[in-house]
Amino acid sequence: MMENDSKKQDDLKSTEKADNSAVDDKKASKKELTVEEKLKDTEDKLLRSLAEIENQRRRFEKEIKDAFEFGSHNFAKESLSLLDNLQRAKGAIKNDASLKESKDLDKFLENITIIEKDLITIFERNNIKKIDANGKKFDPNLHQAMAEIEDDKHKPGTVIQEIQTGYMLGERLLRPALVGVSKKENSKKQEKEEKK
Repeated sequence: MMENDSKKQDDLKSTEKADNSAVDDKKASKKELTVEEKLKDTEDKLLRSLAEIENQRRRFEKEIKDAFEFGSHNFAKESLSLLDNLQRAKGAIKNDASLKESKDLDKFLENITIIEKDLITIFERNNIKKIDANGKKFDPNLHQAMAEIEDDKHKPGTVIQEIQTGYMLGERLLRPALVGVSKKENSKKQEKEEKK
């Protein structure tokens, strides 16, 4: 009996060894798959990193280009007030009754006009362009409506008064034109009658 027991134990041990070797073979094949999976995962991460680096390079190139093109945006925007003030001063001087009698008024206005033209030339050389608004259809991307003016001569939504000139820096809006927009006369009366 003891021999039978020892044989059974030997058989059990050999079976366990066979099972263990089968498990070891599976583990080995898993390790190989794991290495392949790791390789694929690493390759995927590398490709993603390369794509991110390329995107970042493009983004930086665009930012550099924009910095050259629009870096002077704030300076240009603030410089527009110089031109506005020159134009206001010129208008105020022309309309002042006491200055109209002065002999030097024409020379003074001529000098202000020269400065104004020089400033406009500097703006044009730096790609700052005036927005032509009068007579155009109202465009909220370029114009800011300050008033609605009753007018039957123009189609509703047409700019008929320019309160302040707008400017573009290249393709970017520097300052919208402040405008008065036409509307039909008596449109409020017609709306009330239609409601009744």
